[in-house]
Amino acid sequence: MSRRSIAVVVAMVVLGTLAIAQEKARPMSPTGTASTQVLGKWGGVNPRSPHGGKLYQGGQWIDITYGRPILRGRDPWGSGADYGKALLLGAPIWRAGANVSTRLRTDVPLVINGTTVPPGEYSLFIDLKPGNWTFVVSNWPAAQKYDPSNKDALWGAFDYTPDKDVVRAPMTMTTLPWSRDELTWEFLDMTDAGGSIAISWGKQMASVPFTIGH
Repeated sequence: MSRRSIAVVVAMVVLGTLAIAQEKARPMSPTGTASTQVLGKWGGVNPRSPHGGKLYQGGQWIDITYGRPILRGRDPWGSGADYGKALLLGAPIWRAGANVSTRLRTDVPLVINGTTVPPGEYSLFIDLKPGNWTFVVSNWPAAQKYDPSNKDALWGAFDYTPDKDVVRAPMTMTTLPWSRDELTWEFLDMTDAGGSIAISWGKQMASVPFTIGH
């Protein structure tokens, strides 16, 4: 084999190895963030806008950070005695996402089901029952990797206990006319008075209302 042929073979092997490495490096469930901003005012000129757009000033942020699993042809829920088991993976409650526990960070107090959630950072979970989901805001910290010896933070929802729950609230269930491929958290019907936090995946959407506290 000539030197040129050897060089071509080596280059093909290297490119193939890089392609495999890139595929392995890409997470099965990409990270996502749902954000909204409230209690601000429109005014002033946005210096980054080429058309003289205005700025939204003094707003307070509410963010949800989560892993976004993709259906890939699956039925995520199951049925009967197996309902939700494929998502729980042995955990007592659903992390409502993938990988690191789903996180809520709010700059403003949120009133959910009559309970005020003070500004701060929390974990979000969903207690799954067929047609009856419960939204859970928890003070459990999130671990960045699974460590069974870490009793002070959770990876996903493994080892969850309800003693750190801040509030539990029933969710409104809706069947979508289409199927959402990638799990999505979002804010709906937002005003400065409040709105709804919603999660959807496949043909299922569940939401919980909240108001902005004082």
